[in-house]
Amino acid sequence: MSVTQLSTADVVRQALRGKRLDLRGTIFQLALLLTLIVSLGVLAALLVQVIGDGWVVFRDRGVDFLTSPLSASAKRAGIQQGLIGSVILMIFVILLAFPIGIGAAIYLEEYAKDNTMTRFMTANIRNLAGVPSIVYGLLGLAIFVLVLKPLTGGLSAFSGGLTLAVLVLPIVIITSMEAIRAVPQSIREAAYGVGATKWQVVRHHVLPYASSGILTGTVLSIARALGETAPLILVGAITGVFFQSSGNPIDRLQGPYTSLPTVVFSWTRLPAAEFRHLAAAAIMVLLVVILAINATAILLRNRYERKW
Repeated sequence: MSVTQLSTADVVRQALRGKRLDLRGTIFQLALLLTLIVSLGVLAALLVQVIGDGWVVFRDRGVDFLTSPLSASAKRAGIQQGLIGSVILMIFVILLAFPIGIGAAIYLEEYAKDNTMTRFMTANIRNLAGVPSIVYGLLGLAIFVLVLKPLTGGLSAFSGGLTLAVLVLPIVIITSMEAIRAVPQSIREAAYGVGATKWQVVRHHVLPYASSGILTGTVLSIARALGETAPLILVGAITGVFFQSSGNPIDRLQGPYTSLPTVVFSWTRLPAAEFRHLAAAAIMVLLVVILAINATAILLRNRYERKW
C-alpha cells in the first residue's frame, strides 16, 4: 500500500509505533542543534573575553570610568562624553522617528487605498530597512551636513541625530504596520457596527490592541540606533579627544560630539593595551544598556498584552 493510500489513522499509528525512522528529519534537526551550539559558543567566548578585559577597569576605577571625559591618557580616560552623546542622539530618534514612523504606518494600513502606489511605497520602505547603515551616513553627509549646514551646524549632534532618525524610520514603519495588520478585522467591524467613526475605530480599538507590538518594535529600534558607528563617523562623530562648548544647548548641539560605539571604535584602533581594556569596559556598558532596552521592550509587551 502506498503512502497516498494510507488513511490518516494509519499514518498516525505508524508514527506512534515508530516503525519508520525519519532519517533526513533527524539529520536536519541535529544540524540545527549544532549551529545553535556553535553560535552560543562563539557568543560565550566573546563575552568571557570582553568581561575579563573590561572588569579590570571597573575594579580599579569604578564609577570614575563612567564620569570621566575622554583623554589621551588611559589612566584618566572615561566615557562620559560618549554616554551624553548617545543620550542626545536617542532623543532625536524618539522625537522624530517614532511619531513619523507610527503615523505613516497608521496611514498606510488604515487610510491608504490598496492600489499600485501604496504597494510601491510599502515595497520601497521594506527595501530601505535593509540598506546598509553606511549609505544613510552618506545621505546624512550630503543633506544634513552640507545642504542644511546653516540649521544643523554641519558636523554636529544635530546631523548625527537626524541621520539615525532616518536610519531607523523604515524599521519603525514596518514593525508598526505589522502590529496594526495583526489586529483582527472583527474588532473593526464590531466598532463600525455600533456607529463608530474611522478615527474612533483607530484611536480606541486598533491602536490599543496593536500597542504592544508597536512599542516592542520602536524600543528595539532604539537598540539598533544605539549600536551604530559608521554613519555617525561620516556626519561628524569625533574619534579622538575633544572639549565640549559651554554655551547654550543649541550651541552644544551644533558643536562636536561623539557616541559610545564611536568611543569603542576609537580605542580599539590604539596600540596601547590599556586602551583595549577601556574599550572592553565600554562594550560592557553598551551591552548593559542594550539589554536594559530589550528588557523594557519585553516588559511593555507583556503589560499591554495582559491589558488588552
